[in-house]
Amino acid sequence: MTAKNSSNSGDYANAAPSPLENPEGAPGGKKEKVVIIGASPKPERYAYKAMVLLEAKGHEIYLVHPARKEIEGRKVYQSLEDVPVQPDTITLYVNPSALESYVDSIIAKSPGRVIFNPGTESITHREHLEEAGIKTLEACTLVLLTTAQF
Repeated sequence: MTAKNSSNSGDYANAAPSPLENPEGAPGGKKEKVVIIGASPKPERYAYKAMVLLEAKGHEIYLVHPARKEIEGRKVYQSLEDVPVQPDTITLYVNPSALESYVDSIIAKSPGRVIFNPGTESITHREHLEEAGIKTLEACTLVLLTTAQF
């Protein structure tokens, strides 16, 4: 049985590609300054995958990890205060208990938004950021990127 496109009698081969099939994302999309808190050199980690995909999509990335100096030739900042830009987005890849040490720094950086990736969610920290006027989002950065919603 062949799947049919509801708009005509042809098959889906003639349909426009879905965002998942178009890894480039929406053409002309805004390129952002993005900080990854909890950056990792391990390819199996989601923070690493986000780093690679954000860079591939043309975003300017800044990596933060207190125990690293570089990841595959990319500079890693030991603290958020060391990052030399005001980020558009901060995407989190740290355990909520480790996030406590970043909250004041995030507020000081005043990003456009903070993404709480799966496993980083914290109602207390989210509310604290929102009270400071920072937009928060509980979502997966990788999904947002691959569905042109970033």
